[in-house]
Amino acid sequence: MAGIFSRIKETDARTALVRKNILFSFLIKGWSALVMFLLVPITLKCLGEYTNGVWLTISSMLIWIDQMDIGLGNGLRNQLASAIAHGDKVRAKEVVSSTFFMLIIIIIPVLLVLVSLIFTMDMYSFLNVEHDKISNLPDVIAVATILICSTFIFKFISSFYQGMQLPAVSNLFLTIGHTLTLIATYIAYSTGFRSLMVIAIINTAGPLLIYITAYPLTFFRKYRDISPSYRYFTFASARSLFTVGVKFFVLQMAGVVLFMSSNIVISNILNPAEVTPYQIAYRYFTLCLILFNIISTPYWSATTDAYERGDIEWIRNSRRRMKKVLFGMIAIAALMVAASPIVYHIWIGDDVTIPFLLTILVAVYLLVLIISMSYSNFIFGIGTLKIQLIFTISAAVLFIPLAYLLSNIEQSIYAVVLAMILINLPGLIANRIQLNKLLKGKATGIWKE
Repeated sequence: MAGIFSRIKETDARTALVRKNILFSFLIKGWSALVMFLLVPITLKCLGEYTNGVWLTISSMLIWIDQMDIGLGNGLRNQLASAIAHGDKVRAKEVVSSTFFMLIIIIIPVLLVLVSLIFTMDMYSFLNVEHDKISNLPDVIAVATILICSTFIFKFISSFYQGMQLPAVSNLFLTIGHTLTLIATYIAYSTGFRSLMVIAIINTAGPLLIYITAYPLTFFRKYRDISPSYRYFTFASARSLFTVGVKFFVLQMAGVVLFMSSNIVISNILNPAEVTPYQIAYRYFTLCLILFNIISTPYWSATTDAYERGDIEWIRNSRRRMKKVLFGMIAIAALMVAASPIVYHIWIGDDVTIPFLLTILVAVYLLVLIISMSYSNFIFGIGTLKIQLIFTISAAVLFIPLAYLLSNIEQSIYAVVLAMILINLPGLIANRIQLNKLLKGKATGIWKE
């Protein structure tokens, strides 16, 4: 009897924590969304359509570096949640320490190789950029790369808070960084310092400053008992992190290929200026993605906690709630499509024209991602990733050939976005099948791996 009451208490506490994180994340992400909306037109005014397209392409390339942790961040997130669920503080400290020092070991050689490549490759040809319009392209990419690599080490704090089932805190760091970026961009615009180099530094230095500040506040004050220490770094913990982390890493890199390739394909097939209308439409509908992530992200680590404790019924109930959320997201996306001409006019004026068909296609693309994520976040929490790997890698491999094939039929930005939609549909279907099998206890073979 005592065990039943204990389980009910754990379930209630888990659900309450999820709700608190969703509430605080709404407030934090609401501000973040406003900041990102304001950042788009002011950056566009600073750089102009062509240079802004170049910056958007560069920034999408930088995401590669952000994901080079070989999945250690998500490995930390899952294993820390598991250690805390079992009350194992020593294991938690080993996982945190091993993640931190492995990130340092990874990033130093990566930084040296990347900087070398930047100055030996013809970046102008690679990005289809005109030299007379951007005279210092390699320097800009190198400086942004150095700052992103520095952020790479300290951003594990974000995964730490997610593993502690406190994603709202992780969101807060990101939002403060975006706010600093907006303030600095406005100062640059007002004072006339509007070069690509200045914008690159502003956008990459803000998050670094926040994470460096958050490190001592997190590990010297609040969580001293599980702070990183070289004495708790173990190769056994590192191997354990890699076992789970490498799978997440492959998923991350495949996702980056899809995201980054879209900008590069558009830039090569058409020109860098065409990246801007696509990215504006994408940024507009990321409001849906942000809203969905606010609601769904707390369920990832909470699912890990529930699964470790054998509370499958809690996961089933959470999935039912998520279905209701999806209907709301579809309705919001439809309203955003209808209101888009007015919103674009207020938001960016007449600086850039966004075709209505592009708006519809981008909305469909993001809805496909959102529906797929409504299944995959629970699957990630459970830790069965083989099906995810198969379909995500296949999508990454096939995207560029499909985009070029469709572009030969219709040489426009629509072909690229359509390719992105088609390439993600099989993964959505597979995610739905797998989660249903897992929750019904019928998953076998690769569906359970």
